[in-house]
Amino acid sequence: MTISIRIGLIALLSLFGLHAMAQTEIKPFAVYGNGSNVFKLATGSPGELGLLEKLGDAFGKKENAKMEWIKAGSGASLNMLKNKQVDMIMVHAPEAVNKALAEGWASNRTLIGSNEFYIVGPKSDPAKIKTARSGADAYAKIAKAQVNFISRGDKSGTHVKEMDIWKKADITPSGNWYIVTNDFMTASLKRANDENAYFMTDSSTWVAEKAIAPKLEIQYRGDKFLVNTYDALVAPAGSTSGRDTAAKFVQFVASPEGQKIIHDYGKDKYPEPLYNDAVYAKQYIY
Repeated sequence: MTISIRIGLIALLSLFGLHAMAQTEIKPFAVYGNGSNVFKLATGSPGELGLLEKLGDAFGKKENAKMEWIKAGSGASLNMLKNKQVDMIMVHAPEAVNKALAEGWASNRTLIGSNEFYIVGPKSDPAKIKTARSGADAYAKIAKAQVNFISRGDKSGTHVKEMDIWKKADITPSGNWYIVTNDFMTASLKRANDENAYFMTDSSTWVAEKAIAPKLEIQYRGDKFLVNTYDALVAPAGSTSGRDTAAKFVQFVASPEGQKIIHDYGKDKYPEPLYNDAVYAKQYIY
């Protein structure tokens, strides 16, 4: 075999290997329903808190479907949809959603509900953020006091919102007080408790999981900028194998039956529901 042919074969094999890596299947974190119509959905907290299971089981019975849930924050979920590794996503990242639609690798944007962000922190409130005028003012007080603050740092919707708030405060956070977890919401909330730190958690996680953070309490809430709207996005028609079933699932979630599941979710276990429906969420779109 000549050197040129050998080099050509090596290059071809390398390209094949890269292609195979790009197409690597991502294993689901959980599966809901046992029907023959399979679709892949990437999201974070709605899966962690059990809402996805409730929706997936109800939809599976109606449409002979099976949902494979890929556990990922908004940033990673968007990348998976772009790379055709999932059929749909649920995310809270409006600017990134707008970009995805403009670039053409996402479709069927549907507002499905909302929660909001709370800034929780040590019960003594060392940065005195209870008196803050806005989320940005609360962050400015934390930075000035240099009290421990937990950041997910993972390009999730929560992290993107956090960085938007720092930008509003005209602050680039850094130093030993600024602790990055690169982890999901519940794990980061637990870390905040362990570090006696401030953390911006979504209200759903706080209602469901606050028992893991007994040292913390809500120190700031109420800024409209901290309301957290969720969109569902589907891959373009024909681009993934489960796309059509995913589109039907989005229709189900937006239907009166699906919206009732979202509106009522958590009422039987907690003092308040975990999510607001799309009608409530619509007033906070900007």
